[in-house]
Amino acid sequence: MNTFLEGLNDAQRSAVLATDGPVLIVAGAGAGKTKTIVHRICHLVATKGIAPQAILAVTFTNKAAKEMRERVAALIRTLPDVVTEGALPFLSTFHSLGVFLLRRFGAHAGAMKRFVILDDSDASSLFKEAMKSLGVDPKQHEPRALRSLISRAANAMQTPDELLAEPNPRYRLAGQIWKKYAALKREQKALDFDDLLSETATLLEQNTEAIEWCRATWRYIHIDEYQDTNEVQYRIARALAGPAKNLCVVGDSDQSIYSWRGANIKNILEFERDYPEAQTILLQENYRSTKAVLSAANEVISHNNYRTPKELFTNNANGELISQYAAYDEADEALFIVERCIEHIDRGVPISEIAVLFRTNFQSRALEEAFLASHIPYQVLGVRFFERKEVKDVLSYIRAALHPDSFVDIARTINTPARGIGKVTLAKVLAGEQEGLSGKARLSVDHYFAILSRIAQLAQTSTASELLRYTIQESGMEAAYKAEADGEERLENLKELVTLGLRYDHLPPEEGIEKLIEEATLMSDQDTIEQAQGVKLMTIHASKGLEFDVVFVAGLEQGLFPHERDTKQTGADGEEERRLMYVALTRARKKLYLTYASVRTIFGMRDVRLPSEFLLDIPEELLTRESRDGEVGFGTVYL
Repeated sequence: MNTFLEGLNDAQRSAVLATDGPVLIVAGAGAGKTKTIVHRICHLVATKGIAPQAILAVTFTNKAAKEMRERVAALIRTLPDVVTEGALPFLSTFHSLGVFLLRRFGAHAGAMKRFVILDDSDASSLFKEAMKSLGVDPKQHEPRALRSLISRAANAMQTPDELLAEPNPRYRLAGQIWKKYAALKREQKALDFDDLLSETATLLEQNTEAIEWCRATWRYIHIDEYQDTNEVQYRIARALAGPAKNLCVVGDSDQSIYSWRGANIKNILEFERDYPEAQTILLQENYRSTKAVLSAANEVISHNNYRTPKELFTNNANGELISQYAAYDEADEALFIVERCIEHIDRGVPISEIAVLFRTNFQSRALEEAFLASHIPYQVLGVRFFERKEVKDVLSYIRAALHPDSFVDIARTINTPARGIGKVTLAKVLAGEQEGLSGKARLSVDHYFAILSRIAQLAQTSTASELLRYTIQESGMEAAYKAEADGEERLENLKELVTLGLRYDHLPPEEGIEKLIEEATLMSDQDTIEQAQGVKLMTIHASKGLEFDVVFVAGLEQGLFPHERDTKQTGADGEEERRLMYVALTRARKKLYLTYASVRTIFGMRDVRLPSEFLLDIPEELLTRESRDGEVGFGTVYL
């Protein structure tokens, strides 16, 4: 009897047995996707007699690859008569696969077998050097925005020449810089993260020796999270599959939430067009959530058109109704969440099994304050509010203005945003040799200190929130982030900082801002303590692949979630916010809370909010409305 079919449901068993030719496994949330892949790989080894080394499995994160590797190894070790000791399939991320192949066969048409890999910081420095050599002013053309544009082009397998042929002058400029940047990388025998993918695709499409070796070595290909693949990853998968087409892709169009990173939902939706002979298997039995949670998720996602039709079901209990809370404002919302967390902890729910999810990073500030005030341990997955670069930069500007001897703050802000002030000039400034500067360097440094002077002068008469707003604008940070392709979230965090400043406006000028900086510094110190156990706070994007007993989805307001930017999209992109809501709901195993504020302060302005359209998709019979005193009933909507 095949032990690798035991404990599988009918759909999972079909996926394990469908070994030859192209296979699409549409795996709904919590449907045992990883288990299915692991058992399929082991079935190929144990029953089909395929050597482990002839199997390749690629996923997106090191965490997922590590988990899959450990589970496959544990099962394969139970087959001593079948498998050579220590032999395992090749399990990796796309980037790790790229490094392996490029080290073996060489990048740039085989001319470069030894290369260094640039991290983001190194790549950014080299990119700025390329701009400088072309005389491109970073104050007029934000480097981060141009890098983002080029990255998306690279992941779409475009070339610098294609950007140079665009009618849009910004694209042509990006093409020029990209060409110079690529030349500098070659000179230094370096590849960045995008190169690891695009060079691998080029290698597999143009190098006969490389593709023949890959196809002879790996006879069975598995691609996990296929809905997250971009054009270059799609081409890598097709090249590896080759004429044998033993390609098994696993994913879920309903969980495609990374279009802003270049992911193309069409790759999974059109798999059957690419491979007309493909077998398609739906994994629809959910092992994670209660019937109540699953019913809500099914209702929400059913409004999307660009998807593989399916409806998840579960044999789990009905579970508790989904709680909905209409808060007065973000502080009231945070307090409700903390109070319910305390109740669950008191009832014995492990604190690490509670998560609070939100659409954008700035929402964490009010939540963090509420958890700190109640002495409830928590962990922020991602960067904490006061440790975010843009927030620290603004506070550093004000500290540098108020404390001219604070060289740390001067060094942090003198070239933020970029003013063309190099390390030599900075060293002279910090050494008190500013008067010895001349030319452009002198002008840039004088401009910077003039900004500090104006900030210091305003601090003597303005409130904390006014000073923060002024600093964000006067420093040039607001204009810089508006010019960035991905600067919107940073601006939202700065707006949240201004909102926080309102709390100190009752204090005398200068004292209010000093108090805010002091408390921000202390809170940052507390935040650096990593708790072994704590309530998890994270964006919904960061929560993908995770699950918790108790989940709160906060900020369910029109314009925030769905985000106002994304409501302007059309087609499959226009449905991504609803897919994000589906991902949020399906993180919950047992209890789900949905909260929103009737009034939210954004950029120091109190704004009346409407409940998210997603809340209207959930049937009334699945909901219970709660109040702050713990009584169940109909919440008040504040206008």
